[in-house]
Amino acid sequence: MSVIRIVRAREHNLRDVSLDLPKHRLVVVTGVSGSGKSSLVFDTLAAEAQRQLNETFSTFIRNRLPKYGQPAADAIENLSPAIVVAQRRIGGNARSTVGTVTDIHPLLRLLFSRAGQPSAGFSNRYSFNDPEGMCQDCHGTGVSARLVESELLDRSRSLNEGAFRFTTFAVGTWYWEYYGDSDLFDNDKPLGDYSAAEWETLRRGSKAADPLPGTPNDFEGVVDRFNRIFLRKDLGKMSPKRRAEFERLVHSGTCPTCDGNRLNAAALASRIGGHNIAELAALQADELLDVLETVDTPEAASVVESLRDRLGNLVTIGLGYLSLDRPTTTLSGGESQRIKMVRHLGSSLGDMLYIFDEPTAGLHPSDVQRFNQLLRKLQEKGNTVLVVEHDRDVIEIADHVVDVGPGAGPDGGEILYEGPVDGLRRAGTPTGRCMNRELDLNRKPRQATGVLTVANATAHNLRDVTVEFPTGVFTVVSGVAGSGKSSLVNDELRRRYPEVVAIDQSQLSGNSRSTPATYTGLMDEIRTLFATAHGVSPSLFSANSDGACPNCRGLGFVTTELAFMDDLKSLCEECGGKRYTQDVLDYQLDGRNITDVLDLTVGEAAGVFASEVIERVVRSLGDVGLGYLKLGQPLTTLSGGEAQRVKLATELRTPAKVYLMDEPTTGLHMADVDQLLGIVDRLVDAGSTVIAIEHNLDVIAAADWIVDVGPGPGHHGGRILFAGTPEALLDHPDSATAEHLRGALAR
Repeated sequence: MSVIRIVRAREHNLRDVSLDLPKHRLVVVTGVSGSGKSSLVFDTLAAEAQRQLNETFSTFIRNRLPKYGQPAADAIENLSPAIVVAQRRIGGNARSTVGTVTDIHPLLRLLFSRAGQPSAGFSNRYSFNDPEGMCQDCHGTGVSARLVESELLDRSRSLNEGAFRFTTFAVGTWYWEYYGDSDLFDNDKPLGDYSAAEWETLRRGSKAADPLPGTPNDFEGVVDRFNRIFLRKDLGKMSPKRRAEFERLVHSGTCPTCDGNRLNAAALASRIGGHNIAELAALQADELLDVLETVDTPEAASVVESLRDRLGNLVTIGLGYLSLDRPTTTLSGGESQRIKMVRHLGSSLGDMLYIFDEPTAGLHPSDVQRFNQLLRKLQEKGNTVLVVEHDRDVIEIADHVVDVGPGAGPDGGEILYEGPVDGLRRAGTPTGRCMNRELDLNRKPRQATGVLTVANATAHNLRDVTVEFPTGVFTVVSGVAGSGKSSLVNDELRRRYPEVVAIDQSQLSGNSRSTPATYTGLMDEIRTLFATAHGVSPSLFSANSDGACPNCRGLGFVTTELAFMDDLKSLCEECGGKRYTQDVLDYQLDGRNITDVLDLTVGEAAGVFASEVIERVVRSLGDVGLGYLKLGQPLTTLSGGEAQRVKLATELRTPAKVYLMDEPTTGLHMADVDQLLGIVDRLVDAGSTVIAIEHNLDVIAAADWIVDVGPGPGHHGGRILFAGTPEALLDHPDSATAEHLRGALAR
């Protein structure tokens, strides 16, 4: 068959959706935020493709794979194996870099094993993750970490008094008992009164002591033990509290042996064209491509060709400014998604189903055009490419468009249109109307009331720039990806003006029990209203406290572990998934119990409660386009754009003087952008200053002031190209933003 058939899909807000998606084509799914796009593409189509593929493996293997439930649909037919490229950050540990995650660094190591002079040997001898190649002093991390003994050992205290100033070694822990029960020390004597021999034994251990059962033959000193077990822990995976403790105990710096290059002397001595492997890995991808043009060793010709292809994809995808040694933990969600795509572009697999989640997030219009080429390249290999996207330029290149709506949440879940792009423009749907509208350029900008000056900024690639941000107006900081926008705003401006309110796309704090109601403080007020009405404790109305169903502990479901089979989640029989005890559910407020209230959407909750606090929060959430969210929806299910808007709504309750927004249109449909601009206008008209990093041309055109950074990414950027009104920007000859703004106005 030449189509993927979905029959009566009912996941989340989908209303018995049935449709045929053409295979081996580029298909774009669009619609307003919350309309059901993700429910259709990810929770239905992708989930079923992954589930059926996983079922081909043994139960032992399936237990180690992600778990996918069977989506609510009558049938999903003719699926291909699916590769989902989501916006989640790559993460990784201290050893994960752009080079390792794209498999470009292994090719570079292979190149040096064949063409490096003098040769260090096989390719693994050029790897900082292999004992044969890594610097032995820093173990391939490039960082020299040293324990500050005075921070670990309090010599004014005895062992019983907590002389070990480290939580893991606290009195009563297993680690403490290794020393406290060793009979080597007087546990009541302050460490400062130890003899030289006792002090050395405590710090560095002793070979003469009798070991405790189950411990090494030699008695291990507390300093040696800390160094062995904890010194090289990955700080990125620690809780903020534990990380703060480690940073107090351990001082880190560049490894003096390898000078931060991670490799041993033999690997660093090997060179190609005068460069060692660490020097090449530190170059931007586009600069490394230029160096490879000079490599003409016959034995390495095939490796060089593969390297050029991978690096060329990085450049084409708009990431030519990244270096191979860039840690993956520093990449944005958009950068992470595009990096994942590089690996798939080099694959020779065909008839696959590639699914992308808003891949143009964080991309300048000039980068979007290059990204479109890569999407088409994947499709032309015989694959089906399915993209959830709001960007007009991506929608316009689609072979087939599916428009979901008409509204969000319970007002969505229908297929408004499916077919070619030309038909969408005539369809009269929210998306179709936005595709036809003209760009509205702000020709009457507001006047500034003052300035915020950033002088001599040098963070990352910024070239000693000085810029004035006007106050009392709406300013957009634009420029291609990697040009230095975030360095200017999130690093330099925030550092110099710490009082500003920054609203970024980082994950909302909380856990699987956290909801919009708990995050915004609504839940406290709702519990108080219930408690006051019935004369009982507010804790009764918490699913994390007294009111929780004892069988499922307030989760609403019970998990049964089935050894090597997938864990089985079933609806709690005691509460029927309502999370509370029946006694609590008997309490009602205006005809609704606590579960009924949490099942309300933000829009439905407006006007329900006699509480100004609740009305103010609900109004703020609605203002940022989140009227479709349920009050009790887990925060873990929100997208990055939704999370940012929840933060914005929370901050709107206490207006600040200066707001910094990081790409606030992420995840927003073109129609929702108008609503966001309305919020910005109200803030500025009320006396606030709004500064946003943004690529969206509708937002750029609506600004009072533009600061354009560039001209290119990485080393090619870091300068202020333009600062002025949107109308004046049109005349700039070298700005990529100006070029695309002119093009949009000419449509």
